[in-house]
Order: sequence, then C-alpha cells, then structure tokens
Amino acid sequence: MSWPQPLPILEKLGQKMVAKSKGAITTYEVMYGEVNLTGPAPRIVEALTYLRDNPDFRFTLLIDVCGADYPERERRFDVVYHLLSMTKNLRVRIKVQTDEDTAVPSVTNVFPCADWYERETFDMYGVFFDGHPDLRRILTDYGFHGHPLRKDFPMTGYVEVRYDDELKRVVYEPVKSVEWRNWDFLSPWEGAEPGYAPLIPGDEKALPAAKEPSK
Repeated sequence: MSWPQPLPILEKLGQKMVAKSKGAITTYEVMYGEVNLTGPAPRIVEALTYLRDNPDFRFTLLIDVCGADYPERERRFDVVYHLLSMTKNLRVRIKVQTDEDTAVPSVTNVFPCADWYERETFDMYGVFFDGHPDLRRILTDYGFHGHPLRKDFPMTGYVEVRYDDELKRVVYEPVKSVEWRNWDFLSPWEGAEPGYAPLIPGDEKALPAAKEPSK
C-alpha cells in the first residue's frame, strides 16, 4: 500500500511542527499515512492558529472535532481536531486531553465551523468548551440526561419517549426492563445456494429434507 506522501516527508513534517510550535504541540507520530499530534489543552487555540497560518503547513480547513472516552484515565477524554491543507494536499490530526470538569478553550475564533462540532462533542461526551458562543445540546433533546457516547452510559438509556393520547403530548418515562429477543445465531443465510459458498454452522437448516420413499 502506498501513502499519499512518502513516510520520510511526513516524519520531517511532524518534526518541524513540534520544533516551531513553541510548546503548543508536544509530540507527533506518523500512522496510516498521516501525522498525529498531541499538545496541552490550554494551548489548542495557539496550536491550531499556528497550523493554519504557517506557510509551511496551511491547514486552513477544520474537517471535524470529535471526542473519545477512556474512563480508566484521570483525564478521560481526548478531544481530536482533524485538519486539511488544500495547498499541501495533507491531513493532520491533533489531540488534547481533559476531564469531566475542565473546559477546553473553544476554537471558534480560529475556525468558525467549530461551533457545531464543539456542541456535538459537548452533547455526546459532556466536554465543556470555554468561550463557545452557544454551548448547548445539538443532537439530543434539551431535557436529555447524560451523554450517550460515554463508555459508562447505559445502552438502553435512562428514559423512553411515548405520545400520551390522554395528555395529548409527548411524555418521558424511566426505561422499563427490556425483553431481549432470543436470537438463533445458527440460522442460515437466506438465499445462499448450496455449492456457491462454503457451509457455515446452521446452513444445514436450509437444506431440503430428504424425501421419504413413497409407499
């Protein structure tokens, strides 16, 4: 497999990003043909401004801001920024870490499109962004409890929604016990023809039963 840029070029690029950032970017590594950076969360605005404005990089497009949850860590959240340089034909991502209570500086003054990205990260993970102009939920309802992409969020959620015909409105109720379906994991693939694909356990259920000899 060939990467968009030779690996030595990416290594030199990562070294230059760290060396000239004045501490706003602390480490780099090259993975899957892209440069991955880390830095201190309080200096993320400085780091993104540097990557955007430096003529050697020109990462002028913020593609996404997302989160990742590692509950075993003291600073459990990664906030990840994905950048694109149209002039250099390069991508880069930079990660910072934070916890449930420490806000990360908003980068909306550097990239206005970060507005909705940061709101989504707040909604899904509960990460706060200091200086955001309108930090509120964007995917869940305003009365929603919890943050669905945290590892400790229950898969069934906390509440369920239904329309009450007597009250003539939508009501929220605690999630009741769920009856899980009894899946038959040995069920055959529908439409698979014998001889066209290797048999897997359960396929014998789809084979036609041998006919009994007529009497």
